[in-house]
Amino acid sequence: MRITNIHERRLASPPQAVGELIDSLGSESDLLWPRGWPKVRFDRPLGVGARGGHGPIRYRVETWLPGETIRFRFEGPRGFEGFHAFGIRPEGAGSVVRHVIEMEARGRALLSWLLVIRPLHDALIEDAFSRAESSLGLPVTKCPWSGRVRLLRRILR
Repeated sequence: MRITNIHERRLASPPQAVGELIDSLGSESDLLWPRGWPKVRFDRPLGVGARGGHGPIRYRVETWLPGETIRFRFEGPRGFEGFHAFGIRPEGAGSVVRHVIEMEARGRALLSWLLVIRPLHDALIEDAFSRAESSLGLPVTKCPWSGRVRLLRRILR
């Protein structure tokens, strides 16, 4: 099954400042990834070819334009074939941060996406965007977790 999942948030900060957040991903001074979620870890500093992931999701850095975009190719779980990416575009005096998943999900991976991973992913990305706002000193948009997300987090803990 073809999966397209897109999240965007407008930020009242210039693209260069938002780009620095994306470039910090997976580092000790990560300013984008939300606290309370499995950390992003890589086998080396962020760069093309770095392998890692968060929780059961595995990927490698496929392309990286510092300060602009980073794209990851899924390597796991089995049945996820595609990519996910963070990017920034200027908009007015600010910018828009965007996260996209484009993939084919097959077999058990499709079922896990529909029942477990998608609701957790959606909450995680919204939390990442809220972390971006906090890191930039902007008012933080609160995106409450659904009952399903709270239940899944309890079960998986």
